[in-house]
Amino acid sequence: MRKRLITPSPQDTGARNQDSLDLDRVASVEVTSEEKEYPVESALLSRGKGWRAASPGTQTIRLLFDQPQRLRRISLAFEENEIKRTQEFVLRWSSDDGRSFREIVRQQWNFSPPDTASEVEVYQVEIPNVTILELVVVPDISRGATRASLRSLCLS
Repeated sequence: MRKRLITPSPQDTGARNQDSLDLDRVASVEVTSEEKEYPVESALLSRGKGWRAASPGTQTIRLLFDQPQRLRRISLAFEENEIKRTQEFVLRWSSDDGRSFREIVRQQWNFSPPDTASEVEVYQVEIPNVTILELVVVPDISRGATRASLRSLCLS
């Protein structure tokens, strides 16, 4: 998988199935930061413990497709086993290589471990010609020192 670290902008999945896009073959990934033991590939390629940011604050994971893709299903899974917090994420896409974006979903979730330690979202969509898919995670809307994480992201 090709990967680049990107500078964060100031404002800015259930189980995998046979129809899942092989992200290793069809996309490059950009990420604002990642902890060495939790690289972004482990959330995208179904290996390891998922991704975790190296630093607190808003983080971005951006998939840049080699060829435009048709998306029908987007699965996201988040876990928080330690800190009570409210997370917000925005999932958006572009068909023109990032000149413009359309929002798929903007959602907040309250983590309250151990009772509410995971969030799994599955979106049935019909989006043709996706050149970029972007996930922006605000790990704590109260702007605490929490780091963003993602257990998995699966596309089909």
